[in-house]
Amino acid sequence: MAGVGSRRQSAEHGGPWWDAGAGDNNRTVNVDSTAMTLPMSDPTAWATAMNNLGMAPLGIAGQPILPDFDPALGMMTGIPPITPMMPGLGIVPPPIPPDMPVVKEIIHCKSCTLFPPNPNLPPPATRERPPGCKTVFVGGLPENGTEQIIVEVFEQCGEIIAIRKSKKNFCHIRFAEEYMVDKALYLSGYRIRLGSSTDKKDTGRLHVDFAQARDDLYEWECKQRMLAREERHRRRMEEERLRPPSPPPVVHYSDHECSIVAEKLKDESKFSEAVQTLLTWIERGEVNRRSANNFYSMIQSANSHIRRLVNEKVTHEKDMEEAKEKFKQALSGILIQFEQIVAVYHSASKQKAWDHFTKAQRKNISVWCKQAEEIRNIHNDELMGIRREEEMEMSDDEIEEKTETKETEESALVSQAEALKEENDSLRWQLDAYRNEVELLKQEQGKTHKEDDPDKEQQLKLLQQALQGMQQHLLKVQEEYKRKDAELEKIKDEKLQVEKMLENLKEKENCASRLCASSQDSDYPIEKTLNSSPIKSEREALLVGIISTFLHVHPFGASIEYICSYLHRLDNKICTSDVECLMSRLQHTFKQEMTGVGASLEKRWKFCGFEGLKLT
Repeated sequence: MAGVGSRRQSAEHGGPWWDAGAGDNNRTVNVDSTAMTLPMSDPTAWATAMNNLGMAPLGIAGQPILPDFDPALGMMTGIPPITPMMPGLGIVPPPIPPDMPVVKEIIHCKSCTLFPPNPNLPPPATRERPPGCKTVFVGGLPENGTEQIIVEVFEQCGEIIAIRKSKKNFCHIRFAEEYMVDKALYLSGYRIRLGSSTDKKDTGRLHVDFAQARDDLYEWECKQRMLAREERHRRRMEEERLRPPSPPPVVHYSDHECSIVAEKLKDESKFSEAVQTLLTWIERGEVNRRSANNFYSMIQSANSHIRRLVNEKVTHEKDMEEAKEKFKQALSGILIQFEQIVAVYHSASKQKAWDHFTKAQRKNISVWCKQAEEIRNIHNDELMGIRREEEMEMSDDEIEEKTETKETEESALVSQAEALKEENDSLRWQLDAYRNEVELLKQEQGKTHKEDDPDKEQQLKLLQQALQGMQQHLLKVQEEYKRKDAELEKIKDEKLQVEKMLENLKEKENCASRLCASSQDSDYPIEKTLNSSPIKSEREALLVGIISTFLHVHPFGASIEYICSYLHRLDNKICTSDVECLMSRLQHTFKQEMTGVGASLEKRWKFCGFEGLKLT
């Protein structure tokens, strides 16, 4: 309050009102009273104000006042150089960081003077900026302020389009561009004084804020619509540029075009184009009584193309089988070469040659040997997998051999039924074509209203006789088709019964084998103990131990091929028949079981040493 009172006293006595505020901040700013009344055209005052801000002094027109100005001199201590909006500058002030202090200086106009607010006070509050705002609200004008003074103060911010002044010391100013509003907001908080008068009616504190005007909003919406139109046009042009070219138009149906399409359907290179044309014609509804025969012939040509496709598929399958066979042969050749290289490494590792190598050479030979063995094992697994797949396919073929005869009969019946269907369809189409011709002839007779000629009567009789013959033939074909269909159903039922009988026989065989094995174990325990040992050499004992370990890891059992593939990694000379004979001799250690049903039936060996130990 003391500061405010001191300001009032200084204002009443004609002194500067900011001296008291400066005293509160322990600063003393000596401003000559004559400088306040100097007009804006005074170069010395203008240069001093800009020199304190660290800017090159410029005049109203933008020309330098002091050509040899040094920006490092005359700057206020503790305040970095800034570039605020000043009269005569046609640029927008750059954004200033919030932690950087902003210093505003005195602005001199012809009829008034603007004094900056206290820098310690918070910045004046503003409302949210409306879109496209070009109008500002200016409050706190002096009572004696005129429109000329308002123009004199705010024309420095930019071109003014309109001013709406009120009698209550405020006005609205509309600028030409949006950035001019930011310049006008810079003057918010300044205290204005008209001339050198200290009368209350000649002073005021400016408050500049955003104003919402319909004209600004309308112009902003028009601009946004224009930008949206430009964006839509740009997107449309981009879509048109990226859109794939449209297919060529399909010609309309005519007899000439129909003959061309029929010829194209017989050519493999032009088949796809002709089929697309045929499909378009059918979807358009070009099929009628006159063109039905032509369309049927084209559809027949399309159906005959299926055979070509099937033949092409068969040739590709043959090529694939040949490629598989070549790959298998090449892989086996690579494995043979790997075996030879590994044999070279093993022979070099023997005592006769090993002693003559140095330590580094021995190390390299051992590393190479390990690498070659690993690669050989990988390729061997791959080849064994291929052979296993072939064996599985062969086993499937053997199981299916029993039912092949009936399947061939069934396929023959199916093919006959399909042939009868095709013949039935063709006869039906021909019958429809004859009916269409008869109806067309009748229509032509009704249009002409002439007497029937004897030739036409004969033609009609012949057509009727042909129709009757076709109908009788069609009935016979339908009866034969029904009879064949009934035979096919009977064969299917017999096939199902045979399959069930096969499954029952397989189950009975499994039960009988298990019963025989159990009876042999119970009837001849003494003979087994009296016989000689089933293991005849140390090699067989080692094989028994390795196989027992392998099957112990596989509790669900493994096939003899899988076991031998594992043993081949240790020794390639092991024979599958020897391994199977050895395992069959040790009935208390290994047992063979049949797993799976039908095509997936498989023999598996399991380890039963723990159970056999209790029995023996």
